[in-house]
Amino acid sequence: MARRTMIICMTLLLCATAVTGVHAQEPPAVLLVPFEVFSGEDLGYLRNQIPEMIHRQLKDKGGRVELMTDTDFSGLKHADVAGYRRLGLQRGADYVLWGSITWIGTSYSIDAKLLRSFEKTPPETYFIEGSGVETLLGTVEELVNRLSLKLFEWEKVVEVRVLGNKRIETEAIKRHIKTVPDDIFVARLLSEDLKSIYSMGYFEDIRIEAETSPRGKIITFKVKEKPTIRFIRIKGNYVFDDEELRNSMDISTGAILNIYQVQNSLKRIETLYKEKNYHNVRVSYTVEKLKNNQADLLFTVEEGDKVRIREIRFMGNRTYSDKTLKKLMSTDEKGFFSWITSSGELKREKLDQDVASIEAFYHNNGFINAKVGEPVVTIDDEWIYITIKIDEGVQYGVGNVSLTGDLIADEKELYEKLKITKEDYYNREVVRKDVLGLTDLYSDNGYAYAEIRPKIQTDEENRKVDITYDIDKGPLVYFERIIIAGNTKTRDKVIRRELGVEEQGLFSGSEIKKGIRKLHRLDYFEDVKVDTFKGSAEDQMVLRLDVTEKPTGAFSFGGGYSSLENVFFMGSVTQRNLFGRGQTLSLKAELGSRTTRYSLSFVEPWLFDIPLSLGIDTYKWLRDYDEYDRDSIGMGVNLGYPVYEYTRAYVSYEFDISDVTNISDTASVSIKDMEGENTTSKIGLALQYDSRDRLFNPNEGAKHRLAAYYAGLGGDVGFTKYTAESGVYFPLVWKLVGFTHGSIGYVQEVSGKKLPDYEKFYLGGINTLRGFNWRDVSVTDDNGDVVGGQKMLQFNFEIIFPIFEKAGLRGVVFYDTGNVYRIDENFDIGNMRKSAGFGFRWYSPIGPIRIENGYILDPKPGEDSGGRWEFTMGGAF
Repeated sequence: MARRTMIICMTLLLCATAVTGVHAQEPPAVLLVPFEVFSGEDLGYLRNQIPEMIHRQLKDKGGRVELMTDTDFSGLKHADVAGYRRLGLQRGADYVLWGSITWIGTSYSIDAKLLRSFEKTPPETYFIEGSGVETLLGTVEELVNRLSLKLFEWEKVVEVRVLGNKRIETEAIKRHIKTVPDDIFVARLLSEDLKSIYSMGYFEDIRIEAETSPRGKIITFKVKEKPTIRFIRIKGNYVFDDEELRNSMDISTGAILNIYQVQNSLKRIETLYKEKNYHNVRVSYTVEKLKNNQADLLFTVEEGDKVRIREIRFMGNRTYSDKTLKKLMSTDEKGFFSWITSSGELKREKLDQDVASIEAFYHNNGFINAKVGEPVVTIDDEWIYITIKIDEGVQYGVGNVSLTGDLIADEKELYEKLKITKEDYYNREVVRKDVLGLTDLYSDNGYAYAEIRPKIQTDEENRKVDITYDIDKGPLVYFERIIIAGNTKTRDKVIRRELGVEEQGLFSGSEIKKGIRKLHRLDYFEDVKVDTFKGSAEDQMVLRLDVTEKPTGAFSFGGGYSSLENVFFMGSVTQRNLFGRGQTLSLKAELGSRTTRYSLSFVEPWLFDIPLSLGIDTYKWLRDYDEYDRDSIGMGVNLGYPVYEYTRAYVSYEFDISDVTNISDTASVSIKDMEGENTTSKIGLALQYDSRDRLFNPNEGAKHRLAAYYAGLGGDVGFTKYTAESGVYFPLVWKLVGFTHGSIGYVQEVSGKKLPDYEKFYLGGINTLRGFNWRDVSVTDDNGDVVGGQKMLQFNFEIIFPIFEKAGLRGVVFYDTGNVYRIDENFDIGNMRKSAGFGFRWYSPIGPIRIENGYILDPKPGEDSGGRWEFTMGGAF
């Protein structure tokens, strides 16, 4: 490298010396006088502008130039050669330059004369033409180049050659050369050309040769290319594998060895390590030259140990302790379990976010002028130290809070909605939420363009902040049109009825949000995009919905294994958006060694075009229990109507005929009493709240249900049954989602009627207590026979976490507990069966899939606690 630099420097010195030898004498002095202007237009400004342009360009080329203006030039006739010679002698100039410019239309010509003051020779004449004022500068530059050949006796470059290049194209090299044919030969430009070619990074030696020919100078650039990289090897790396490091480089095998790129790659590798807190990493490289102008490149990595944060220091904090401020940061000091928790690792982007969080904390606690400085990070061989300077300023309380401008309600009523009034200290975030709250309030009353401007004024004496919410409500805005696009199957009215807003109706921001949430819950669309823009007038708005439909037909199948059923399979074919009307038609089948069930159901969600839902179900069910067989056929009808937000009330009726046969001799008396046909005529009432954001894998929301049933309207079966169920999804830290679920049930026989065993409660299986077999949790009667319970209590707790979020794969860990009880037993939370386990849930391209494995935590004698897998699967068409 040093030798190559020496060769280049020597070449530059030789070039400069050669040129200096030719032009050692002082350049001649030139006197410039104003030009005459001949034009039909008023172009008198060119009289001095042309000489000024010539003056600048001649000086740039190293000439000694004096410029005379109209002030000190009395004027000579164009043909007065003797007068210009005398003027030159008086001024001590070697040459005098004068001339004229003639402008006709868009074309012009420049006629210049160059006179030698100390000789009797006639002036030399230079004539040049051009068109358009935009070309004037270039035309003058061409004139100056011609004058320079005479004034400075410079030689002209007639040819530029490039030799020695094999892989780099000649034209690519010439693009870095400023010296071009027809230019004046200037050594300074050759020096810059050499540096420019070298900066390409492809050459290890560059030489310039200037050859004199009868026509002028021939310039030759002789280059020697750097070798081609044959292999790139890396050693000493353990944290990152070779492929990761190669991906961070901007060089590759087969490329020309460019030292700039090699050094840049070296820095990239170091940056990669430092992002992982290996701040003492050292990376070096060596080049092994080979035959045929090739070379191997070796990177050597000295990783060093990972450096962690030992201490985070604060300076200037008086009100809040270091401990309080550290709790606001995601960046933390190295802890005992850092090898598990990654505590003490420095990530610059997180540290910047932490600084913003600390500053926001101060601003939200009355320190309106608080400033948090840029963190100072000090790294030594073993530890990182972070220092954060804080200028707290003065803490301000909340002073007078008022509302001005366009009030759509009583000021007192609006005042009560403000949360800042309940704060002891000024809180910027609370003010922001107040602005959003007021904006939503006005929006829901049709004022789509309402502006809420909080005006802050500090009371320095009392250290309080007075806040005034200035309101400009703007005009009432109506929906001129609602445009729905992208729906090829779903009918417009199915979408419109979910929106809560209509054409010619008042604007309401909250209703739009609710409507979009409802559209997502329909699960007909992959995406719903909303846009609003002004209509034909200030008080008109256009609402546009762009929907992307998804398959709503689905086939699903599932299966499992139990001691009762052995292997069983379930399948269904469902269309949730029949003919695009939002109706649901479903055919289901369950086939097992002891169970055969077929059902057909239909749901109309908007009967008579009002939000009254109608559901009809028919089924045929053959069930082989241990103690008996049940062959039933029946149907049910239910009506539902919304009574509040996310809440519907239902009334239902079900008629069932079950034939109980093949009763075991060991069956309980209550089961033997069911032998033969059992007719059930049942009515039910239910109230259900469902605010889940999605039906499968929700992130937030809740589902609650209360139900009461009475059987005994004819038939020989009679009972009253009450059930309650509650499930809540809520976000936790990071991207974890928590889920709590509880259910309770009670059933009692109606006097003079029968209470079938299949109407009692059992627990066990993927939807109740995982790890237990289906219907495995039961009770015994007075004779010690297994029967269903008349009371039931169940709780489920889950933590759901993403595994491959984009692919829709989630993991779950769970804890289940519950039990069933006889009618004469009290609910006993201390006597509950327990299980726990884990599983996976995937919203796959063929539909939702659940695979879960439960372990019994309190196995009884004869029970296997070793874990039990269950799964359900689905598909879409």
